[in-house]
Parts: sequence; structure tokens; C-alpha cells
Amino acid sequence: MRLREEKRAPGVQWRVFGSFAIFTAVIVALLWLFQVVLLDTFYKAIKVNEIKSVAYQICDNINSATLQEELQRVAVDNQICSIICDGQGNRLYSETAVPNCVIHRLSGWDLAMVYTLTAQNGGSYFERFPQEVRQSITVLGSNMVFLRQQESPEVMIFAQMVTRSDGKQLMVLLNSVISPVGSTVDTLRYQLIAVSVIMILMGLLLAFLLSRKIGKPIESLNSAAKVLATGDYEVNFEGEGYREVHELSDTLNYAARELAKTEHLQRDLIANISHDLRTPLTLITGYAEVMRDLPGENTPENVQIIIDEATRLSTLVNDVLDLSKLQAGVVPMQCSVFNLTASVRQILTRYTKLTDYHIVFYASEDVYVHADELKISQVVYNLVNNALTYTGPDKSVTLRQTVEDEKVRISVSDTGDGIPQDKLNDIWERYYKVDKAHKRAQVGTGLGLAIVKMILDMHGGEYGVRSQEGVGSTFWFELGTVSEEKASEE
Repeated sequence: MRLREEKRAPGVQWRVFGSFAIFTAVIVALLWLFQVVLLDTFYKAIKVNEIKSVAYQICDNINSATLQEELQRVAVDNQICSIICDGQGNRLYSETAVPNCVIHRLSGWDLAMVYTLTAQNGGSYFERFPQEVRQSITVLGSNMVFLRQQESPEVMIFAQMVTRSDGKQLMVLLNSVISPVGSTVDTLRYQLIAVSVIMILMGLLLAFLLSRKIGKPIESLNSAAKVLATGDYEVNFEGEGYREVHELSDTLNYAARELAKTEHLQRDLIANISHDLRTPLTLITGYAEVMRDLPGENTPENVQIIIDEATRLSTLVNDVLDLSKLQAGVVPMQCSVFNLTASVRQILTRYTKLTDYHIVFYASEDVYVHADELKISQVVYNLVNNALTYTGPDKSVTLRQTVEDEKVRISVSDTGDGIPQDKLNDIWERYYKVDKAHKRAQVGTGLGLAIVKMILDMHGGEYGVRSQEGVGSTFWFELGTVSEEKASEE
């Protein structure tokens, strides 16, 4: 069998490799984004939040006797200059933290202007602007002042209005410097180039190793599955690497064994049905030819043999059709409440002509069940037929009815050779033979247990078999009981 060729998607190794490579690339890109591209933006945002937070903290302590110490702490810890003044620009508190502080160069009139601007702006005012950086050096005893040709720092001022406990309104004015991060970014850029190269190489190597670790066992299972698809059920699935692959390999090995068993049973089924079809046909043909060629052989006994074999042939065909319908699920359930005990007794009346067999049924009371009476009758009929086929030399079959916990159990026992314990789960298959030597059923067709299993599965009933080699076998099934009151109502 040739597998259909299709346009195939990328294998699991390439998918894992590609996914991990993309993940590595995303991590490297995020490092560059946050450490280089957005570093300046984040740094400035942090400084802005810092100066505002300090202003609010000072406002909360405006009535404190240690306000000056608070301003000193802020100056040391945060490098922030501060002035607290009134509306006329009079400085009440002042603390310097950085050289060339912008706010400390403001006059009283300038402070009053800032006070007015802050009040008009809703009680707070923020501004950020570049700072002109000058640097002086001494050359041959003379001072020279020049502008530095590099990135200039930025100056932030933040003003916040606050009302003291005595009702006087003051302004808290802060000044901080945002140092340029260009040189830092350049340093990080060179470092990130090296880090990125190392991460990419390690990521690709790890992606390659992981993809092989994950993909190789799956590819091995896939190759074995292709061999299984050709009909070679001896293939062995070997799973290595991780738990899911081990479980999958065990499942596939089990499936391969079951497929091999099913194929063997199918071959046996064809052979056994052919045998059971050939036997009655041979008898019918043989007796018919004898009756045609020898007029004296046209006796009622020979005619009855032909009728019996034709009936057996018809029964076999009907059982095959019934089993096929049950497996296809096209047989509807027609459940009703009926007397199971009376139904079993009625079924056993069909065997009254089998004078060589001894069939007994023990039941202490009549029991009612809710089920499909026709199908349950077929279950009992097939179990009895199976017992008649395999019972011992005493040709006895015993049926028992027991009731316990609102369940009724019907058991059918024979005195045959019994069934090995390791074969008990296989006997429900079609034409399964314990001894591998096909024995023609005394009554029935050999498909009975498979039909029993399908019908009881449809009813949700429990069933099973107990067997002891050399003693015999007991087949049983259980159904839920219905009270006589409910049975009489229906």
C-alpha cells in the first residue's frame, strides 16, 4: 500500500527550531529596545516622577519643625535643590544640591513671577529645558571660557503650591538636572552587540538540540507507523525522550498487537464461516443426489436432514446479518417491562426435542426487567446454545436465576473442558476458538457470544464468564430489576 503523497507542512524539528530562534530574536530585540532605544525616555520619565514625588513629600511636611532637615536630606539623597517662598518672593527655606542651580539664581521678583504663574496654572508648574554648559580652563595663566561641544544636560524645575497650617500659602520650588545618557547608551550598545551575538549563537544551538530531542522520537514513531500501515504488525514502536512519547509508543505497540489479533480473527472468521457454510451445503447436495439417483432413498428421514441443514444454513446467515446490524448500530431498541423468568422458561421449551441433553433451570421467583425482550431472549438462546456445544459427556446444562441488590443474574453452566484464564477476555470475539480446532456447533452458529456481547453492551448490562479447566464454564449476565407493582402498571 502506497501512502498518498501530499504537500507536507514543516516537520516538528523545524517548527521547534524556528519557534526557539524567533523567541531568541524577540528577546534580543527587547533588550535593544529597552536598553538603547528607550533608555533615555525611561530615564527622563523616572527623573520627572522623582522630582514631583519629592515636592509632594515636602508639602506633606510643610508644618514640620524639621522641615530644613528634610530639605537637606532631599538635597543629599536626590540631588535636588529646593526653595520655599511666599507670594512676594521672600525665601523662607532654601537648600542647594548642585552647582549653578537655576532656581537659586532667581531674584525675589523672579520668584514672585513663578509663584503667580504656578497659582494661575492650578497650583503646580513644571518645565524642562536644556542647560548651557560652560567650562573654564587656565592656559598660561589666563582663564578661557568655551562651550563644550557635547550633549547638554537638561534642567527641570517643578513648583507646587501648599497652604501652611496658619493659612499662609507658600510655593515649593525644586530644581534637578537630567544628566545626558548618550555615553551610557554608546557603552550599552557595544555591550549589547557582544551579548546579542552570544545569545543568538547559544539560542540557535539550544534550538537545534531541543528540536532534535523533541523531533527525533516522533520521527521514529512516524517511520514505524508507516511500516504498520503496510500491514506489518510485527513492527515495534520505541519511544525515548519524554513521558508523552513513551505513552504514545506503548499505545501504538498495543494497537499493533490488537490489529494483528484482529487480522488473525478475521482470517479465522472467513475460514470458519466457509466451513459452516460448506458443511450444510455438502450434506444438502449429497442427500439430494442420493434421493435423485436412488428412488428408494427418498425417505422422510433424508428429507428431514436436508430441511435441518437448510435451517442451519439460514440461521448462520441470519446471525451474520444480526451481528453486522448490531455493530453498525442500526438495530433500534424496543424496551418494555417483561417477566424475565417466564421468558427463560419459554425459551427452554424449544429444546424439549433434544432428548440426549439434560437442561434444568432454577428460579425461586418471577423477576421483571425493563429491556428489549426479543434481544434478551436472543442472549439467553445463544448462551444455552454455546453451553450445549461445549458441555461434557454428561450433556447437562444448568441455568440459575439469582436476585441481589435490585439486580437479577442469569447464569448458564456447562460441564465441558473449561477455558484457560488467559483466554477468557477473547472468547467474546466472533468465532474465537480456544483449542484452535473448529468444532461445529451442536445448536447455533458459533457467532452467539459476539452477539451476546453486542446486545448486553447496548443495554448497559454487566456480563462475564467463570471457568475452570476440566470442570466447566459459567456464563452470566445481569440486568436491573423492576418491581411487580411497576410491572403491573405497564
